[in-house]
Amino acid sequence: MAVNPKKQEMPSQAPEVRAHNFQEVALGYTAEMAEGEAKRCLNCKNQPCVAGCPVNIRIPDFIGRIRQGDYEGAYQIISRSSSLPAVCGRVCPQESQCESQCTLRVRAKMDPVGIGRLERFVADWHNANVHEKAQAPAPNGHRVAVVGAGPSGLTCAGDLAKKGYSVTVYEALHTAGGVLVYGIPEFRLPKSIVAKEVETLKELGVKIETNVIIGKTLTVDELFEMGFEAVFIGSGAGLPNFMNIPGEALKGVYSANEFLTRSNLMKAYLEDPDTPIMKGGKVAVVGGGNVAMDAARTALRLGAEKVYIIYRRSMEELPARREEVEHAEEEGIDFRLLCNPVEILGYENPENPRDPKNGFVNGIRCIRMELGEPDASGRRRPVEIAGSEFELDVTAVVIAIGTSPNPLIKNTTGGLEVNRRGGIIVNEEGLTSREHVYAGGDAVTGAATVISAMGAGKTAAKAIDEALRG
Repeated sequence: MAVNPKKQEMPSQAPEVRAHNFQEVALGYTAEMAEGEAKRCLNCKNQPCVAGCPVNIRIPDFIGRIRQGDYEGAYQIISRSSSLPAVCGRVCPQESQCESQCTLRVRAKMDPVGIGRLERFVADWHNANVHEKAQAPAPNGHRVAVVGAGPSGLTCAGDLAKKGYSVTVYEALHTAGGVLVYGIPEFRLPKSIVAKEVETLKELGVKIETNVIIGKTLTVDELFEMGFEAVFIGSGAGLPNFMNIPGEALKGVYSANEFLTRSNLMKAYLEDPDTPIMKGGKVAVVGGGNVAMDAARTALRLGAEKVYIIYRRSMEELPARREEVEHAEEEGIDFRLLCNPVEILGYENPENPRDPKNGFVNGIRCIRMELGEPDASGRRRPVEIAGSEFELDVTAVVIAIGTSPNPLIKNTTGGLEVNRRGGIIVNEEGLTSREHVYAGGDAVTGAATVISAMGAGKTAAKAIDEALRG
């Protein structure tokens, strides 16, 4: 039977509608669409897609269950490898991982199987139709502490809990989920989805303590004194990077971390919020990654009349997921490519020092760029074009050029080695320079993907189990 060369289209809100609400953009497959897409899978014997998955989900096996209409069976196969299937189905860059290895894409030059869309369908079906609580296994007598309730920490906790470990997760914020709740907007990943995945982990016996800052409320050494036998650090990369250009201290300049956290967790999207954020006007977002897309599309939904993406390379080098870029373009985001900010401009009324607009952003000065020879990353290096400066009228600027690990844990944990970027140094099993202290995710690599952080949590959980139980 001939294979359909195109994957099933994902139903979604119309751009002119979704640009003004925070509801989920992609609406998910119907059962008929999911089974149709599942039939495109060739069930390859060597399963190249599995090798492309950082948590090694048995992809052809779960897709085969969808073909049979056994959606719960498909969910059980996924959940053996992934603690966050509904999350991964929405935000993982499948196009550069499992789907990039799909035989349909590599050999037949067709659209790969929509693996992520099928994973989302299965997880959503389970959450809507199966109401039995997960069963906690018998305890094995060992205790492990996890620092950070983000994707790496939750994955490590879930894998250990399934083996009978008593696991306590310590989270600095008031809601578990890490970047899944404070960083990724509601229209890409609803908070209810993350809450459901966290609740499943609690049913397995995972304890979550919020509002606890490791390195301040408690130290890693104190966790061992409390009786924990191993510690996994999955504290993420919450320290924002800035450009160090004039004007970054003006009112109305945000790091993407602050901007998205205010919107996501502090409810700045409400009509009269307790944690206000700049609404309306014109907004410039500096950067070209997924976080930049999230910030730009959030600003639009908060009422901005115009939103610019300012990125120093071309569209070909833009690191954001292609789907997110396309959604942003459809929603009217203005991409100013091959441009780089050199100064953020502020309003100043010398005749009235008490003018309430003094000190606020009122523009951004940029310079045009051209691409030169490749740099160490392999991408062509952007070079300034002399005399090409221009200005954009904006009332807010969001800097989305990456983040680094917070130095708090490093500074309060003796003997913990880090690299020059502040990332914790680990071996291939996630073990740090401290005995029985493991780390993974953005705390090690700097800002990366959700699924790579999950893979690191999974690797560390396996190593912890082998170390404590031999």
